Amino acid sequence: MSRPLLAMAAAAIVVACCFAACPVGAGASAGGFYDNFVVKWGTDPDPDRRVEIVDGGRLVTITLNNVSGAGFQSRDAFLFGEFTMEMKLVPGDSAGTVTTFYLTSKDPTAVGDGHDEIDFEFLGNVSGEPYLMQTNVFAQGVGGREQRSYLWFDPTEDFHNYTILWNPLNIIFSVDGVPVRVFRNHDANGVPYLTRQAMKVHATIWDGDTWATRGGRVKIDWAHAPFVASYGTYAASACVSAAGNGDQDGAPSAFCCPGDAPSWMARRLGPDGERAVAWARDKYMVMDYCDDPWNLGRPAECDMDSLASAV
Repeated sequence: MSRPLLAMAAAAIVVACCFAACPVGAGASAGGFYDNFVVKWGTDPDPDRRVEIVDGGRLVTITLNNVSGAGFQSRDAFLFGEFTMEMKLVPGDSAGTVTTFYLTSKDPTAVGDGHDEIDFEFLGNVSGEPYLMQTNVFAQGVGGREQRSYLWFDPTEDFHNYTILWNPLNIIFSVDGVPVRVFRNHDANGVPYLTRQAMKVHATIWDGDTWATRGGRVKIDWAHAPFVASYGTYAASACVSAAGNGDQDGAPSAFCCPGDAPSWMARRLGPDGERAVAWARDKYMVMDYCDDPWNLGRPAECDMDSLASAV
């Protein structure tokens, strides 16, 4: 049995072992903001409160000003799942700002690295110019897998859905239901994949003007502050860690999976999904790590992905 198939089998074992012990609703988003999330930073000092919970938790705004940014994270940690966040980005001159929706296993108090992470990052721009959407994947501390694309709409005018599907086979990034990127499991060929560490969901806004807009050449204009990003409906179906982010050697502890987990646990891109990714790449991508913008050599998974998508 190949390593990817072993990973799939292990995931199935997690579902079988934990399903009966799962409380009703485990792994599925339900309730308001405080049922799913905790504020991580951005509430003090009180006159500069930067996280606002509105309409009973159906809307959350997070603010960047010249004191600090802001962010919140999920109460639970997950191993595999499908996560969707509605977002409306900072309008007007947002140059230098970074607004995010991502998953990470990283513990800020931990020594060393080796974390897993899946990123949606939105890089602000001067008024009238389009946002860049950056996606990235870290596996066992190895990142540098950035892709940058424009969007086919103005993400500041209304809410749009951004989805991360993460299962033992692949990670699929989608925008309003349209797949725009896939990162496949090539662990059997020596490319690290995200199967051992639980991750929490995060949403943040912060000052990235050393790099975010035109490589850091365009800085934040604080005269336009405060910069406010809005988060709407959050939907998730995911396997929940019973004890934090994993045990000491990084292996996941017990997990409980929701009843609909089989609908996404083995999902891959079909022909329509492959065509959607190709469309987004051809029309809107402006930077791909596979083209090696840093002159570090072409990563092995890039050619493996080309072969996989051609099958």
